[in-house]
Amino acid sequence: MDCDGEVMLTVRIAAAERALLRDLARGHGGDVSGVAVDGLLEVIPALSDDGSVLPLLRVLARPAPCAVTLWLPAPVADLLPLLGERLVRTGGPATGSASAALSAALRLWLAGDRAVLAAGLARLHGGCGATGRAARSAVGGVARIEVAA
Repeated sequence: MDCDGEVMLTVRIAAAERALLRDLARGHGGDVSGVAVDGLLEVIPALSDDGSVLPLLRVLARPAPCAVTLWLPAPVADLLPLLGERLVRTGGPATGSASAALSAALRLWLAGDRAVLAAGLARLHGGCGATGRAARSAVGGVARIEVAA
């Protein structure tokens, strides 16, 4: 489904991964989809060859009972079928390859150290949320980000 340049995908992740994703979003002052996109932008470039698919297949082999719906910018979502095809070629699931690729890449990113993930998000957004909590508030219809020390 494409709406205003965004694509909605549902992914399967573990309960602990879902909790971490929500905590990162809350600490960053953003939403879960935005944090997931930031994580994907960090991890997808490292998955550029078939040899890098083994960690993704290992992640997919672990149980993932929770479904999470994410909105991704179309250019990011366009990368997922390519990664999904690589997963299929190397023994991954043949159905839902874009969702499987998204799940695997997101889970691989979430497997990192929590403090490193939070610091990466803060760096990506110019220090917002690195040392304090970012709070969003709507003022006159314009989103404003404030950082509390």
